[in-house]
Amino acid sequence: MPHARPVDLPNGGGGRWPAATDHFRSVQWGDLEVGYTTTDAPRDCAELYRLGGLPGGLCPCPHYGYVLEGTIKARYPNTDWEAEVVGEGEVYFFPAGHILEYPEPARHLEFNPAYALQQLMDAIQRVAEAGAVSGESHHST
Repeated sequence: MPHARPVDLPNGGGGRWPAATDHFRSVQWGDLEVGYTTTDAPRDCAELYRLGGLPGGLCPCPHYGYVLEGTIKARYPNTDWEAEVVGEGEVYFFPAGHILEYPEPARHLEFNPAYALQQLMDAIQRVAEAGAVSGESHHST
């Protein structure tokens, strides 16, 4: 059975998303993509999602995870859902249709549906290849 420390997961999904550099390490195990994301500065992913051509400029991937350090904020445009802020030591679920923000540097571990995460990461890769914004990963999570 597969197992690994988060920092030992393959960089950029094992080369599938090279623009993620050292900010996103992941591997697909079964139907899940196990990912370890780090951010080193505040980041709002809204423009990244929009430029990546994601429908409505929203992340199509539900995220299930655990914050190791820092905080993550999820906003849910076009809904009556309030934004959520998840902090160090908390587990979370963000349904598809969100925008992530990192108010501060963060590290988190996620377990995501592989197909949905591939749609997100492919969009981020396209933006990076076009040179529109930094290729740093969203997340992510």
